[in-house]
Amino acid sequence: MEDKRSIRSQRGWHHARWVVIGLVLAVYVLWERFVRGYNRHRGGDTPNIPTGSYFTLESVHRHGIGTQYMHHQVLDMTPEVVAEAGARFQLAEMSLSELTDDEETLWTRNSRYRTENPYTYKFSIPTRNQSTLRMQERSPEFMAFLATPQGQHTPVAWAEEEVQVPDVESKDAVIALALMSSNAYVEVPFTGDWRNVTAPWDEHDSQGYGWDGEGLRGHVFYNSQEDIVVISVKGTSAQGIPGSGDDETTAQDKINDNLLFSCCCARVSYLWSTVCDCYVKGSTCDESCLEKELRRKDRYYQAVVEIYAAVLKDHPSAAVWMTGHSLGGSLASLIGRTFGLPVVAFEAPGEQLAAKRLHLPFPPGLPSYLDNVWHFGHTADPIFLGTCNGASSSCSIAGYAMETACHTGQVCVYDVVKDKGWHVNMLNHRIHTVIDSILNEYNETAKCITPEPCVDCYNWKYWPDRSGKKHPSSTITASSSTATSSVAVCIGRNWLGICTAWATVPATDAQVQTAPPAQPET
Repeated sequence: MEDKRSIRSQRGWHHARWVVIGLVLAVYVLWERFVRGYNRHRGGDTPNIPTGSYFTLESVHRHGIGTQYMHHQVLDMTPEVVAEAGARFQLAEMSLSELTDDEETLWTRNSRYRTENPYTYKFSIPTRNQSTLRMQERSPEFMAFLATPQGQHTPVAWAEEEVQVPDVESKDAVIALALMSSNAYVEVPFTGDWRNVTAPWDEHDSQGYGWDGEGLRGHVFYNSQEDIVVISVKGTSAQGIPGSGDDETTAQDKINDNLLFSCCCARVSYLWSTVCDCYVKGSTCDESCLEKELRRKDRYYQAVVEIYAAVLKDHPSAAVWMTGHSLGGSLASLIGRTFGLPVVAFEAPGEQLAAKRLHLPFPPGLPSYLDNVWHFGHTADPIFLGTCNGASSSCSIAGYAMETACHTGQVCVYDVVKDKGWHVNMLNHRIHTVIDSILNEYNETAKCITPEPCVDCYNWKYWPDRSGKKHPSSTITASSSTATSSVAVCIGRNWLGICTAWATVPATDAQVQTAPPAQPET
């Protein structure tokens, strides 16, 4: 009897589901004509018909965080999901336009890239071939082994390869990747069609897991003609910081921001709560503890590794690119470093310190102009610049210890302070501000260059582990070859975030990695 009731209940649920989908589709068709006219009134509705090959949104991955770290699901972009998502997007756009007077949008105001449904948008990204050095073996399993104490001493083989990369000198390519990064913030409505990659969900878990719960999202775009995948990683949803989304991932976003971009677990002062138990005393931190915290399976770095591994299983022969905005851009860069993937990040905080703590592979002797990691940013964004710190900064007031400024790869910086007279402001961190007011307005993309020598957390001391208290080491250690050049680093800022005190350190020290875990004494 119970089984029959259960079957009836399931049939009733499925019937109701299809009725709802049918109503949504009907509303969307009727609404479409009105919205098309509204969009034309706002600035045109150019048909999205790219020439040549193109990318479309194929699926959305979400990986659990915290106690749900073993869960992983995929939502495939079926016609039903796409239609429902498009209808919700139009309603959200209309609601947003009624609430704001500045024609704010969830997509872009540029008529060339306007669309009525981002989930059907065809992204055209010009590419070019580039020689680079990559590890010959870089499977997720091998890279996990290299992260172990035994693996850290395993020699690896490098090979020069010709790889297809996005043409970062192309304005269309950069804007397309920025729109993909923006897309990762947008909720796709839960329809019950999530495909379990790992063990089935606990039936008591929220159906909206990843939006209504703690999790990390990655939007997957695929170009079937050229067999290229782009994974766009969601950035920070932050309460109290303008320019970010706001959903149930906020708490974990904040924890991982404070873990990745602070000197020691967000130990800014005794008034702050740390996000890990690695602080020792004063300006002293346990380095091996930090490394273990970053690699915990319930942290974001490992979640992105799992998303990449799942996408690789679906597309074993495809070339994979990474992109993302803010925290998503830094995570994309870390995964690119791990697996030798091309990366285009937008307004990402400095991730060099995290890359060294994770012991990510850096190609030996690779000329900087052949690096496949590009960081796009501008001079009016304090998060990208690494100046959103100090007691009175917006980040600090909101509880974010954004203490790093150093990026790996190349930086592509728009000097909007000089060119447009902008002031440094948190509002300028928003991805839509970057797309509409910078990427669209400049005639050419910013020139990508090797960043100046940079030092993060130079005034902290890092012990290899707590048993090595007699042998403290600084993040900046003396080089065997003494350099004659030096670099100035900021050691104090006023309440406006302007540097008021400087210190000079050897330039070569900026390239020294953090101390590895201590070896057993013999």
